[in-house]
Order: sequence, then structure tokens, then C-alpha cells
Amino acid sequence: MKEKLLENKKKGMLVLILTTLLYVAAIAGCVFGGILVGDGRSPALLVISIVWVCLGWIPYCGLKVLKPQEALVLTLFGKYVGTLKNEGFYYVNPFCTSVNPAADTHLHQSGDVDNSASKSALSLALNVGKTEIDMSGTGKKISLKIMTLNNNRQKINDCLGNPVEIGIAVMWRVVDTAKAVFNVDNYKEYLSLQCDTALRNIVRIYPYDVAPNVDTTGDGIADEGSLRGSSEVVAARIRDEIQKRVEEAGLEVIEARITYLAYAPEIAAVMLQRQQASAVVDARKMIVDGAVGMVEMALERLNEKGVVELDEERKAAMVSNLLVVLCGNRDAQPVVNSGSLY
Repeated sequence: MKEKLLENKKKGMLVLILTTLLYVAAIAGCVFGGILVGDGRSPALLVISIVWVCLGWIPYCGLKVLKPQEALVLTLFGKYVGTLKNEGFYYVNPFCTSVNPAADTHLHQSGDVDNSASKSALSLALNVGKTEIDMSGTGKKISLKIMTLNNNRQKINDCLGNPVEIGIAVMWRVVDTAKAVFNVDNYKEYLSLQCDTALRNIVRIYPYDVAPNVDTTGDGIADEGSLRGSSEVVAARIRDEIQKRVEEAGLEVIEARITYLAYAPEIAAVMLQRQQASAVVDARKMIVDGAVGMVEMALERLNEKGVVELDEERKAAMVSNLLVVLCGNRDAQPVVNSGSLY
């Protein structure tokens, strides 16, 4: 299905004025036609005026008003006739029907697809009472604006089998109205489902944190890609994966971003302990390296200055004491030796 734009239909104001003038003329014709019939003249004027008063509202059904970044897909007796785009006041065949299968489907900023089937009969009746349903096809317009789909969080196993919870926000818009309406049943639900599928396919390639011997690029060489450390790369791959899947639906995915990333609750505590243990080991390693350097510097300075001469046993004791002081978790409690060093 290829989109066909109706460019020469911006005659709405002209048709509105002409139809209104004809209505006024028909009302006047009814008055004068009745007078003529009363005088025994031909009832032709009266008949024509009455027919127009009864059927003259039909051209009003062909008037369509579009605001910026809106489109209207039109069919005539089941056949696709074209799409109205750009703002303006249009006039089309009054028997044309506007089509938008996703008109009652809403993509909320805080959730996924929410079908309007949950509306009550009372709320529907109130909408009808407020003239929500009109002949201009207001509810069937397709928005061409950039919209955001914030899918619910999903629990997915990463490449190491660890369950993680992840959520994404997808910025998208409709670029081909004919494909969006006729190639898929409901393009909004279709987009939401494809986002879920693409997210699962990409997340399964990456570990949550950097792991050894993991290839995330598919070149056969281990790399340091991860969900937490390579979020930009992961988001770009998710965006490309979604775009390939929604191409036939006439949608363009502008950007995809990771909005939430964490271990699943059942392993979150264990993974936190693991991260804490790793952090403690790294910190201890840094402290020991620094303490050894300080001890070496102290011994070299004492030897250079000739402050004191220490045998190997005293050096070992001094090194031991300095390492205890520098590597301890608490402040040292010094013991003053008032006697002889030897």
C-alpha cells in the first residue's frame, strides 16, 4: 500500500459559503414557492426548495478541518482514495469515510497500550452528548507528531542468565499513513509489541556488568560491552531493531532510551553483596599498595639520613608495625617505649 496525498482539496471555505447561501435560497424558495402555489402557479420552485432543504446538509459531511501535524486517511466504499495532510480547510466527497483503527488506543507516558474497551456505557453516552462523534471525522485523525511510548518494565535474563528488570522509552511518529492504517491491524499496539520483542532480543546479548569471555558484537572477539556500561550502544541497537520491525507499518523510530535498569528483586541482594565485596577488595588492594610504598619511602629516608641503624629483625618489626597502622580499619593506639630500643 502506497500513500497518496490529496493536494487540491482545500476548497472547504468556498463549499461552506456556497452551501449556506443555497440553504438560505432554498428557505426563501419555500416561502415564495408556497405563495406561487397559493396563486395557482407551478409548484416546481417549492418542490426544488423542499428537496434542497432535506438533502442540502450532505455537502457539509465533506468538510474536513486539519490542524498542524495531523492527517486523515479516506476511503470511498471500501477503496482507499487518499490522505489529507497539513493544516487547512478541506472539502472531499461527502461519502468518504475516515479510517484510523488506532483511534481509541492510547499510548500513555507512564504505561503501555491502554485499550478503550474498558470505557463504560455511561461515559460513552456522555461523549455522544458532548458531540464527540461528528461527521468531520475528528476522532479518526492520525497524529503526525513525535510521540513517546514508555513501555512497562520487563524481566529479562541477560547473556549470563541473570534476571534483570529493564524499561525503555521510545520516541516515534507516523511517516506513511497508508501503511500504518492498512498494513497492520492497529499500529500503536503493533509498535508496543515490537518494542517488547526487540528489547528482549538485544538484552539477551549483553551481561549486566562487564564479564570475561563475552562477545556482544558478534565478531567472535570478547569485549567489555555491558548493559550498565554501554547503555548508549545498547539503546542504539534497540532502536535499530525496532525500526526494522515497524518499517512495514509506516512508522519511524527516532530514538530509544533505557529508563530503568536493575537486577531482579530475587537476586538483587546477592548481587549487591558481590559488588560490595568487589569494592572492598579493590579498596584494600589500593590501601596495601599505598602502605607498601610509604614503608619503602620511610626506610629509604631513614637510611639516607642515617638517623638510626636497624638490623634485619628491627626492620621487619618496623615494617610490620607500619603496615598495621596504615592498613588498619581503626586509628592506631601507640605504645610509647620508655626503655632502650635494644
